[in-house]
Amino acid sequence: MEIRKRSIITVVTIAALSTFGTHSANAATSCGGASWYALHSKTASGERMNPSNMTAAHKTLRFGTKVKVTNRNNGKSVVVRINDRGPFIRGRVLDLSKAAAQNIGMVRSGHAKVCYEIIG
Repeated sequence: MEIRKRSIITVVTIAALSTFGTHSANAATSCGGASWYALHSKTASGERMNPSNMTAAHKTLRFGTKVKVTNRNNGKSVVVRINDRGPFIRGRVLDLSKAAAQNIGMVRSGHAKVCYEIIG
């Protein structure tokens, strides 16, 4: 009976992790809002923000993580490197550099619904 109980707990734990997602290299696609910014200040990683680079801010992903971001409205994608922390607005999952935002067609609106996946 004890072994069966542990097996059930393990299955439930694995199901919960796959449902709610993780931020490991094997994480499933995550979706939410994205905005963009074009400052020249220092980022949380210590490098200077360059709006022409393909970079982004995320709350928890490791600096240097490459992420493929897809605009859900038009299907355009871009690969960015995480180098900053944010966004700090409810419902948003990424802050993109201006260049990255231009690549997926969201500069004019200022924000978009996106999905992203860790690559590499």
